Parts: sequence; structure tokens; C-alpha cells
Amino acid sequence: MTKKRRSQHWYGKLDKDGFIHRSWMKNQGFPDHAFDGRPIIGICNTWSELTPCNSGLRDLAEGVKRGVWEAGGFPVEFPVMSLGETQMKPTAMLFRNLLAMDVEESIRAYGIDGVVLLGGCDKTTPGQLMGAASVDLPSIVVSSGPMLNGKYRGQDIGSGTDVWKFSEAVRAGEMTLKDFMNAESGMSRSAGVCMTMGTASTMASLVEAMGMSLPTNAALPAVDARRMALAHLTGKRIVEMVDEDLKPSDILTKEAFENAILANAAVGGSTNAVVHLLALAGRVGIDLTLKDFELGSEIPLLVNCMPSGKYLMEDFCYAGGVPVVLSELKPFLRPARTVLNKDISAHYEGAECFNRDVIQTFDDPVKPAAGLRVLRGNLAPNGAIVKPSAATDELLETEAEVYVFESIEDLKANIDRDDLPVIPETILVLKGCGPKGYPGMPEVGNMPIPAKLVKEGVRDMIRISDARMSGTAFGTVILHVSPEAQAGGPLALVKTGDRIRVSASKGELELLVDEKELDARRASWQPDAPHYTRGYAKLYIDHVLQADQGADLDFLVGKDTRLVTRESH
Repeated sequence: MTKKRRSQHWYGKLDKDGFIHRSWMKNQGFPDHAFDGRPIIGICNTWSELTPCNSGLRDLAEGVKRGVWEAGGFPVEFPVMSLGETQMKPTAMLFRNLLAMDVEESIRAYGIDGVVLLGGCDKTTPGQLMGAASVDLPSIVVSSGPMLNGKYRGQDIGSGTDVWKFSEAVRAGEMTLKDFMNAESGMSRSAGVCMTMGTASTMASLVEAMGMSLPTNAALPAVDARRMALAHLTGKRIVEMVDEDLKPSDILTKEAFENAILANAAVGGSTNAVVHLLALAGRVGIDLTLKDFELGSEIPLLVNCMPSGKYLMEDFCYAGGVPVVLSELKPFLRPARTVLNKDISAHYEGAECFNRDVIQTFDDPVKPAAGLRVLRGNLAPNGAIVKPSAATDELLETEAEVYVFESIEDLKANIDRDDLPVIPETILVLKGCGPKGYPGMPEVGNMPIPAKLVKEGVRDMIRISDARMSGTAFGTVILHVSPEAQAGGPLALVKTGDRIRVSASKGELELLVDEKELDARRASWQPDAPHYTRGYAKLYIDHVLQADQGADLDFLVGKDTRLVTRESH
């Protein structure tokens, strides 16, 4: 006997409620047989003109619909909140959990049997996955894909990465403001996400490595016809997944998360992957901690893409993309089920590399042992992270005096002072930029180098904060210090002139101040007044977890797969 589909609780009733559900849908021209019990597939779309990275998703939705119809399903597209990383203030991360709520409640409330998640921009992918995992209907991802390579004066330039480089060059007097502005138009040449291995392309790569998308999803350029074909195939596959009852909980196992951690190291992925994977694991009930990320610490950097290398995502695609990386990782990958209802090995079967300068091998990597490092100590009892592949090696083992910025406003007001008391060896510390403090844990951790030092040729310093940094950024930047300053973590007690010891090899981050002195400082410390006192932002401040727990809201951890039985009329 065929199991009654979830959607039939909406559209299969021969009563007043069924009449209402079907009749109002028919005003769009759907015929009677569309409601004959075939799988109804939701297309969860984060398209928005205020999210340039996702501006191509309306077209991709049509490709998904073609595949759904072909497979005998009934596609219905619906919008959810869209998070424009480059456009939103104070930070798109503040709203990741709100998107997840939007996705979760939309999926739960509507009569659909499976869902295709159309995302791309940094927070849209994890937000959609978190929401879908909490309802646990068959789900699959189609990413918007990266932009075409940026171009300036005949050279390739990369989203974000070259923004930071050009900005520092202007501050140093090495690039004119006119040239800086001219580069702006050549950087973003098509629809799609950052074409560096920033957070968007990192998350798309990890989604592929976890088996939540079809192979090649991560790297195909947004404007490549093959991405539309992939959308079509994804629409076809989701109908099959509904028939197989293949859900996120079947795919997002501990082994899948471990594969993502390994892949993140190999591609030189964004530090932001840590908070997103931790939050997603919390939704599916997987015990994932910062310690698990040490699994990738000895994996070499294989992908020679900015910000850790020199190429861009378009080059990565043409070289073979994620399947080649997974093939290189074969000895380390865990057996794990995917959206193909096969082991992850099916995602890289027959993969070939067409450019070994872009995707290198274990025997000849871009950098050895380049995975994220987890740091702990009295400054970060619950952990902090650093990305060695984007750092200066000699700075990863340092002991020095610190200069403290108490807030982002303090930093902006003073970073360019000619009399700022810093030297190249100084460790810069920024407070008040964690989940509660900003709020939303913004991408300000890669603080600018003080102007007086930029003019001397300094391009990297150790920087420590409770903030995040863009996946396109680089430098010796220690991030996600937990607990954050606003929550009373030890970071709140640091003063200018203190000494800090950093050892990436030993995983240490120590504030070299006597414990009695710290106790005295703690006794007189008071948190800053919250920046928001109403609406979603207040809800966020009151309930957000710390970075080492994924910065989800405490009441959203876990899932609820119950069918809604109460009708609206």
C-alpha cells in the first residue's frame, strides 16, 4: 500500500478544507490532475535584488520546475527572507537565524512533500539548511554559483580579497583613489556569489562534500548553462528523493560533518564554516564541537584559490571542482549517504583534474597542514580559531604586548592616528563584536593595519577578537573568541599593555596577566548597554548562543517533524 503523502493532508481532502486549499491554488491555472497525489515540491527561493549574489535564482527556479514536472511532481515556488551579505547592516549574520525560522515555518505550514533550497550568498545557504533540517522533509540544495572572474587592467581580481589589498594600497599611497574606483566596476561582472573561496563558495563546496547537492554544484559559474541543467536535474532528483523518503537526517550524519571539515581544510575554506556547521549540527542532533574541527588541522591546502592562493572559482570549476578534491581526500573520507542515495564516493567517481596548478595533490600541496586551528587558553576558555592557510607563518607563534580597541567605533576613530602607540609586533585586540555585542558577530575581525604601519610596509599583524571575518579575507587573524566580551568572557578584561601568547602549533591563546589582577578587573566590569531593545534583534540578543555553539538561538536547537493538523478555517 502506498503511503499517503504529506501534501494530501492539504490537497487530498474531499471536504471544505480540501476545497479551500485546491480552489485558491487553481486561480493560477493549475488543472485538477495537478492535485492527484503526485509529490508537491516546494522551491524555497532567496532571490532578491538586494542580494546581488542570488540575483540569478529566479532563472534557476525555472530549471528546477522543468525537472520536477518531468519526474511527475508538482513544483511550487515560494520566497523567504534573503540576506544580502554586502548590503545589510549591522551584519547579515544577525539575520541568519531569522531566515532559518522563516524557512522552517514555511516548510512546516505548507502542503509540500520535499523542498529544493535555492541559495548562495553567505548566510542564505546555512540558514536554509538549518530551517529545512528542523522539519526534516526531503531536501536538496542548488547554489547560485560564483560570478565570472573579476578583471582589472588585463588581470584577474577576486571578490573581497582584492578589495582588502587595494584598500590598504590606497592607505599606503601605492594606489590612487581613481584607480581604486575604476577597479570597482570590473570586480563584479555577472550574477553569482564571490568568485574567491569566500564563505559562499566555501559553503557550496561543503554542501557538496556533505552530499546535500548534486556533484559539481559548488563551482559551476552562475551564468554557465550547465548550472541551469544542474537545476533541472535537481528538480528531477527531489521527486525521486520524496519517493525514497530520503531526508536530511539520513544524510547529515556525524560522518558527513567530518567530511565537510576535511574538505574545508583542503579547499582553504572560510572560518565562517565553523559557526554554520556547528549550528546545522545542533538542528539535526549531531554532537559536533570545536574539537572536531581539529580533524582538518593536518590536511594540506589543495586548492590554489584566493584568499589562500592565486586563482578564482571559475578556474577551480574548469580544473574539475569539488569532485577532484574529494577524490584526493579519498583515503580520509568517511562513508556517508548522499542525495543520490549512494555513498559519497559516487560524487567523485571518475573525477579528473585538468589543471594541477589550481587543484594540487597531497604529494605536492599548495601548503602543508593548512586546516583551521582551534586555540584555547585563559583568554578563550571555550575556544577561538585561526586560519593558517591565510596567515603569516612566523606570526602564528608569538608573544607580545597588546593594544586594545574597546569597540568598533574606538577602532575606526583611532586606527589611522599617527601617534597610535603600536609597532609591527603589537597584537591588536578588538572587543564587543561577538554574537550579543555587536549584535550579530560581524565580519570585522580582520582589522585594518594601523595607517602609520601601513606606510612603513606592514601588511599583517596578529589581530584577536570575538568577531568573524569575511571568507575572502586573509591575515593572521584570531577569531570567534568564546565567551565573547559582552557575555563577560576574559576578552572583556584585556587592557592595553598586557601581554598575550599565541601558539597555533600547540593550540594556545594565553593572556599573561596574574589571576588576582584578572579577578579585580572582573569585579569592576560591566557589560555595555544593548544596542537594540525591541523586535527580532532583542530576541536575538536574549537568546543567541556563543560562537563555539554555532551562534544559533537556544530555542531553535533541534527539530520538530510533527505534521500540523489544525486547519485555518
